[in-house]
Amino acid sequence: MAFFYFFFVLLLLLYVVGQVSYSVPEEMAKGSLVGNIAQDLGLDVKRLRSGKARLYTGDSAQYIELNRERGVLLIKEKIDREVLCRQTTPCALHFQITLEKKPIEFYRVHVEIVDINDNAPLFEKGDFKFKISESAVIGSKFDLERAVDLDVGINGLQNYILKPTDNFALKLHNQADGSRNVEMVLKQPLDREKNEHLSLVLTAVDGGEPQLSGTMQIQITVLDANDNAPVFTKSVYKANVAENSPRGTVVTIVSASDADYGSNGRITYSIGNTLDDVRQLFEVNEHTGEVRLTGNIDYEKSNNYRINVRASDDGGLTDTCKVIVDVIDVNDNHPIINIMSETNVISEDIKTTLSPRKWRKAL
Repeated sequence: MAFFYFFFVLLLLLYVVGQVSYSVPEEMAKGSLVGNIAQDLGLDVKRLRSGKARLYTGDSAQYIELNRERGVLLIKEKIDREVLCRQTTPCALHFQITLEKKPIEFYRVHVEIVDINDNAPLFEKGDFKFKISESAVIGSKFDLERAVDLDVGINGLQNYILKPTDNFALKLHNQADGSRNVEMVLKQPLDREKNEHLSLVLTAVDGGEPQLSGTMQIQITVLDANDNAPVFTKSVYKANVAENSPRGTVVTIVSASDADYGSNGRITYSIGNTLDDVRQLFEVNEHTGEVRLTGNIDYEKSNNYRINVRASDDGGLTDTCKVIVDVIDVNDNHPIINIMSETNVISEDIKTTLSPRKWRKAL
């Protein structure tokens, strides 16, 4: 069996006679031209018809089709790059054109899907509320929700703008994964007696043309006397969890303390600055700090999650920690082998020292 598999792979290598690459923007209408495959491969359109040319697309079957009469590749269904590849770049479809009638020929085709600016930055919440003590010191930091933009590159999220800036400035922290954490930093003291309520607007902008943006309202209530912020026992918590673990499984427990007394020392835990898919898979108990599964995790889809957990006291001060969850693989997938084959008769006493050219003649 191994010999025949090796022989088939060798046959494929011998007959792959060319390849071609195309680049098309996402969201092209059904029937739009991808490329003149006959011309680009140097084939006569009649050869496509007589050779019974077929398109082997695998998972890409719904997107591209071959028109043998015209010798062109066409859009079969509109392609949404964000659905197809999410944040992966470059985003591409790979498939093969086969001429099944002898001489057998194989051609590889690569189609890159180029992002267009069709998604604006979005905040999960339209407004965010803070309770901040008037005794908060200059330089106090307040963790803000970050926006998500499904587009990539220059069309993705580029910057944040905070207005007005009388009391607060904006500070951005670049993360290893390319995202940015957003903080609001106190630069002027608050005075509850002068202004008990403040309203700010955080705007997220992309770099596309035209530029798209999303906004979040920040409502601040100024309180009296809370001079100690919560502090987590660790800045980073690490945990392992097996894929397919049942919902409700406790992943880890985070813990923070606050030196204040009474309501100013009461801590509430929440998930913040985390992508949507993480929020759908994990939750944190606001009282105990238990991080639990709320969805189904699959190692084959993602083997690592990063959860940012916020601890807030009733006075509005916060601290954050990161929970890194590694997913343990479980043997839950059967091997899948896709084989295209051509049956030929081979003499039992054929010599194994034949060159590739003589193999073709023997076939």
